[in-house]
Amino acid sequence: MSDINQQNKDSRGVSRRRFIAGTSSILGAVSLAGRAVAAPAQVATAASSIPSGAHVPVLVIGTGYGGSVAALRLAQAGVDVQMVEMGMAWDTPGSDGKIFANTTSPDYRSYWLRTRTKQPLSNFLGFPIDKDVPRYTGILDAEEMGQIIVYQGRGVGGGSLVNGGMAVTPKRENFGAILPSVNADEMYATYYPRANAGLGVGLVDPAWFDTTDCYQYARVGRKQAQRSGFPFVFVPDVYDWDYMKQEAAGTATKSALAGEILYGNNYGKKSLQKTYLAQATATGRVTISPLHKVTSVSPAAGGGYTVLIDQLNTNGDATASKTVTADRVFFAAGSVGTSKLLVKLKATGALPGLNGEIGQGWGDNGNVMCGRANHLWDPTGALQASIPCGGIDNWTAGGAFAEVAPLPTGIETFASFYLSITKNPNRARFSWNAATGTVDLNWQTAWKQPAIDMAKSIFDKINAKEGTIYRTDLFGVYKIWGDHLTYHPLGGAVLNKATDNYGRLQGYSGLYVIDGALIPGNTSVNPFVTITALAERNIEKIIAVDL
Repeated sequence: MSDINQQNKDSRGVSRRRFIAGTSSILGAVSLAGRAVAAPAQVATAASSIPSGAHVPVLVIGTGYGGSVAALRLAQAGVDVQMVEMGMAWDTPGSDGKIFANTTSPDYRSYWLRTRTKQPLSNFLGFPIDKDVPRYTGILDAEEMGQIIVYQGRGVGGGSLVNGGMAVTPKRENFGAILPSVNADEMYATYYPRANAGLGVGLVDPAWFDTTDCYQYARVGRKQAQRSGFPFVFVPDVYDWDYMKQEAAGTATKSALAGEILYGNNYGKKSLQKTYLAQATATGRVTISPLHKVTSVSPAAGGGYTVLIDQLNTNGDATASKTVTADRVFFAAGSVGTSKLLVKLKATGALPGLNGEIGQGWGDNGNVMCGRANHLWDPTGALQASIPCGGIDNWTAGGAFAEVAPLPTGIETFASFYLSITKNPNRARFSWNAATGTVDLNWQTAWKQPAIDMAKSIFDKINAKEGTIYRTDLFGVYKIWGDHLTYHPLGGAVLNKATDNYGRLQGYSGLYVIDGALIPGNTSVNPFVTITALAERNIEKIIAVDL
């Protein structure tokens, strides 16, 4: 309650009346910079529809970071690979001429099989902002699992389609706590550099950052962090920084500067469609079947594995059921997708030999969100690049790293917004619910309290120094912390426990996990570079030894 009491003390920051007067127009029509243009060019994804009865050397379930690495490296080794993806290919423009919907105007493209949006910021000035949308196989899955919402990308490219692109390599001194069974020397000498090169990672030009209007919000975040004694660090990203400079100069179609992030980015972001998957399909050995959902994997009588697959339409209905045989299967459906599938297969007898570690060690990467209301002399800018490029590092002292995040609303809000990654020790497990025929997750909202406490180690100090207050209108009415979600699901099939030290599933030759399910709950930073680097390490060993 102390934070709420502080919020009401107008002398500590912007008065509620003055703030509302300055920002209430967000509830009306929001107009972001940009103009209607021809659809952006998309990289061909060799989309197909795998026939029932097919026999393939390798089947990769999912097209996110781990699966894309596996497909590319296997293809380069001369192996034919079939990838199946539950989501769409995202290669066809909508009626507005663009592939992806804008963050401020969610439509049928925005959510995976929901009839109402489930936005991370559910409220503004205490008013709910979610709206009804047609049911569709949209790009963002807000999957409600017990007491947490897990945001996941749906489509060819997986999470790379919907994240902010922050491509962070953990500090070397933190690595032992992330993947204790992995040789850190090899990761930092070989596999992290390989992953960063493959992903097209780059850093914002610091001189441009210091002068451009679109990062005023981040400069305010930097100033306030440094005034309170916290290091502010530039964070690498997979956005095309030259393209963003052109957006700012008015010589390229706006993308990051049109607020595109949550439901896809039409132009500047280097998603997997433009990097690993583009290289993989260019080999001629990789094909991808979108809108295909794997329902079972079991040993085949003649060797290999029988895989049952439902083909979906854009309503999410199964229109065909297929049976495929694969010599080897890579589970790359993301932490939640892989874990749920494996738990189901073990419990229902399809893969009864999986060990008791299946479903264990799941974490939320310590994610928690908050906003702060700045003074009127610290505006954060009406134009905000949707791609974050900096953060506040208090990991060693307080167990938190805070991304200085955008609020790309198109109006001045005088607000600073943050996504924190914390050293939250709590871990959950997936389990089979025989009564409902579903997989449950036992995460509890109360388990977010350590993450909140760690985030407060940064923001309580900044508020005290600046004489500012927490926002209480973003996640409900008088609710400070976004403790109901995660963007970074990790674990559920932990390396060297559910699998061996290279992702081979215990008990079954030819079955592998190669995604974020291998990482036990936390990476200390945004996780996709670590997922990619670990996949690079594991697939190199698998190709050398198993094929």
